[in-house]
Order: sequence, then structure tokens, then C-alpha cells
Amino acid sequence: MVFNEDFLHYVWKFKLFEFKDLTTTDGQPLEILSVGMQNLNAGPDFSNSRIKIGDTIWAGNTEIHLAASDWDKHHHTNDSAYDNVILHVVYRNDQPVAAPDGRALPTLELQNRIPADLYLRYHQLMIVNERRIIPCQATLKTVNSIKLHNWLTRVLIERLDKKASAVTEALNNNHGDWETTFYQFLAANFGFSINAVPFELLAKSLPQNILAKHKNNALHIEALIFGQAGFLGEDYQDEYPQRLKNEYEFLQTKYKLIPIEKHLWKFMRLRPQNFPTIRLAQFAALIIQSQHLFSKILEFKDLKVVRELFSNIDVNSYWETHYRFDQESKPSSKNFGKASVDLLLINTVALFLFAYGRHHQQEVYIDRSLLLLESLPFEHNHVVNDFEEIGVKVKTAFESQALLELRNSYCNHKKCLQCGVGNHILNLK
Repeated sequence: MVFNEDFLHYVWKFKLFEFKDLTTTDGQPLEILSVGMQNLNAGPDFSNSRIKIGDTIWAGNTEIHLAASDWDKHHHTNDSAYDNVILHVVYRNDQPVAAPDGRALPTLELQNRIPADLYLRYHQLMIVNERRIIPCQATLKTVNSIKLHNWLTRVLIERLDKKASAVTEALNNNHGDWETTFYQFLAANFGFSINAVPFELLAKSLPQNILAKHKNNALHIEALIFGQAGFLGEDYQDEYPQRLKNEYEFLQTKYKLIPIEKHLWKFMRLRPQNFPTIRLAQFAALIIQSQHLFSKILEFKDLKVVRELFSNIDVNSYWETHYRFDQESKPSSKNFGKASVDLLLINTVALFLFAYGRHHQQEVYIDRSLLLLESLPFEHNHVVNDFEEIGVKVKTAFESQALLELRNSYCNHKKCLQCGVGNHILNLK
């Protein structure tokens, strides 16, 4: 049976081995009082273990290896971090081992103490099978909905915590300014992955306080945004881009602005509705209609009101018949669609409510973030489609966001031993 040390860590942590008549490899009676706390950093694998050998109770660390000889291969004998190891747990005891102080190291061999069905379930999870979407695909149906929901909740919190760390880092760079940080993340998410970088660069090159000075002049806001995006560096035939260019040249000089390079924006493989010019027009419309947006989001308790802040964003009428400057097209609405609003609420608003709550230790905003995700429909992507294909019912963004984290952080790396779903499957009786 092929397995690694992670499997032995799992067996030890959850006491999944035969406890009857335990002895050390030299025949002394052994009792496990506490397996200790798993150490994921350098040093012994478990700290604060408590065992009884004969009549003596020992407290200290436990080290785990596949073979006893790994102790020497890993050079633990000359490492003072292992001075307080009280028990060496191994799958196969292939040689006696000495502790750093020269004493014989008490050893427990697990080779004949791990249940055969546990080996089998572990092997079924870990075996490589290209036809499986996730390792536990064949046995996922054995996990009841309550256990699955509880684990998805935990995984979602992990995802939000990771993303909140990026918010905190940006917040520090912005000297604690939440509005500016929100503005930058909102801009990046307007790029919807493919144009996220140029949108973020745009926001960083165009401080929000400059936009605020022109909040009552829509043409100035549009000129600043398209100008800083690099789209006003050439001559146009249509009156609207000409006016934008004239306004921008004055504002650029006034504020000493340096636009980003136009070539950073990607049009290839995008539907015209998602062209960066349209997204920029929508972003400008949102800025025009909503000042101090993050403060408003914090104030509102009704999630429907939060949605309304991003809905009914009316772009300049020029774009009704254009996807690019000077290139007329059939009339069509370019206002922000419901699906796009939902993505902004998921990736920006819910994240910032969570990050704000974490930063200020105010659970009310964390709860509001989770409620928002529960109120939004799930995203349509290949990960969600894969889970639906194997029978997982997805209804809300709360679930789809959790499944993204589950797939990317656990399933793809075969971290079944650290996964609540994997744990449940391995512990089936």
C-alpha cells in the first residue's frame, strides 16, 4: 500500500489505529494519554503529547516517519529542536533510533495496527484517475447535506480571509483609506479578469479625490477616465470623443496626470458588450452617480438597497450606437446587466464588508457579507458546472464561492486529509 507521512499524521491525529495492548518496539507497555497538537511548521510533528510508558508519564513532542531510519536521514539526532521528543511513531521499525541525548528513543510501530478498510478508502481517494473531476467523486454522495454545508461554510471563510489579506495590504499602502482601497478593487473587478490589470492601473493613476472634485460634471469624469485609460491620445471624427479629448488635455495639465498605455487593454476574444471601452463607460457612469460608495454600503442594512447602487447605471448615450470611438454600430443598450452587477457584489462588496468586519472586529459586517452571498445567485463557471455534474446542488453565490475554494485549495492538490469531506469519507464505519 502506497501512502505518505501525511497519512500517518492523519491516523495519529484522529487515533485511527488499534489501541489494544499497545507496546513500544522494545516491549514496554504504552498508553497514549494525548496525541498532542499538530505542528505545521518546522520541528517535531506533534507538540504537547502525553504518554505513559510502564509506570512513568511523559510530556513532550511526537515525531512521525514512514520508517524509523528516516530519523537519521532527516538529521534529527543533531538537531536540538528534537531534544524533547518522547515518542517516535513509525509505520515500519527498520532500525533502533537514538534521541539527541543518546538514549534509546521509545518507538511505536503502526504497521499492523491500521484498519485495512482505512487503507482502502485512502487509496481510493488518492489514486490518479483522469476521469474523476475530484478525488472523492465516487463517494461524495455518502456525505450528508448538513456536513457538506458546514464544511463549505468553513472553506468560504478561508477564501474570504485570504482575499481580505490582500485588502488589508492595499489598505496599508493607502494609509488606511477605505474609500480609495474600495475604488481600486472595484475598478479591477470592472475588468472582469481579462482587463483587471489595466483597470487597476487606471484607478491608481487617477486618485479618487480628483474625480470627487468633478462629481457635478459628467463630461469631466468621462474625460478623466478615458484619458487616463489612454484612449484620448489620437484624433477622432465624432464630436463626443473630440470633446472628451479637449477636456482631458486641460485636466491632464492641471493635475499633472500620466495616462496608462492604451495597448494594455485587451479586445481580443471578447464579446463587444464586454469591450474595455464599454466597461470604462459603465465605470464612469457609476462614479458619476455614486460618490463615497463604500461609506454608503456600510450604512445600508437592506441588501436590496446595496444592489440598487450598482443597478440602473446609465452610460452616455453615445455608446448606444458605438462599441469603439468613431465606429458606429446598431443601437443597443450598454447599461450594466444583472449578471455583471452580481459579480461586482460577490467579488467587491461582499469581500469589503467581510474585510472591514475582520479589520474592525465587528461581526455585523461579516454577517452582512455572508448574507449578501446567500442572497445572490451562483456564478456560472466550469468549476460550478463540474460539481453540478457529480450531483452537488448549487443555488447561491455562498455555495459557488465555497466550491471554488474547495476545488482550488483542496481537491486540485489532493488535500483530502485536511478536508472535512475527505475526513468524513475516511472515517465511515
